[in-house]
Amino acid sequence: MALPAFQFKKFEVAQQGAAHPVGTDAVLLGAWADVAGVSRFLDIGTGTGVVALMAAQRLAANTAHWEGFGVDIHPASIALARENFRKSPWAAHLHGVESPVQQLKGPLPASFDLILSNPPFFSETTTSPDKTRSLGRHTASLTPQELLTAALTWLHPQGRFCAVLPAQEGYRLCELAVPMGLYWTKIVEVHSKPEKPLERLLIQLERTPYPISRERVCLQEGAQRSEWFRSLAADFYLAG
Repeated sequence: MALPAFQFKKFEVAQQGAAHPVGTDAVLLGAWADVAGVSRFLDIGTGTGVVALMAAQRLAANTAHWEGFGVDIHPASIALARENFRKSPWAAHLHGVESPVQQLKGPLPASFDLILSNPPFFSETTTSPDKTRSLGRHTASLTPQELLTAALTWLHPQGRFCAVLPAQEGYRLCELAVPMGLYWTKIVEVHSKPEKPLERLLIQLERTPYPISRERVCLQEGAQRSEWFRSLAADFYLAG
């Protein structure tokens, strides 16, 4: 069955053939990551390009000179990302690169002020029978250590690395990052509802161990989206 395009307020995301369609995790990351002072960003595992497009919308509102790069290993996904970039209002600023991030080469900026990733996270030995979907959801194509190495390779000394992960994998990433020289400075613990267990972490890592900011939020309160989520996504979602 054909997968329809996802319509945001200022751009559309075609999804047919993507390794992973638009989901709440990507929206959370794209809306939450701190873009202040950013002139160059890199989206690792860009998929359809939705996180990069959200960052682009936010940057375009306040920044004259900026550019963003989305990198992905999956040919159909990067083709979609390029098409989504091309059709967006920020086509001149966005670029799609087909490559494993472990082998990423120029022509690219020497470093990035912001690196974003909604990375593969299932570490179990069993994978989805859908090989395309597995690329977007399993660590076989990108281990946590490789992700952190890529972030360190491309991150500006004063830059930020932001990711969204399930709770267990997110805390593990934070633990692995410290001996490599990256420290979490912001973390948001995301629950679907107040009574539900912790499901996702929004993580910001930096090279300098600044004081840590920690927040607990819920996506839903009763039958409605929470005020936190509505405020976060207000510039993107058509309704709700």
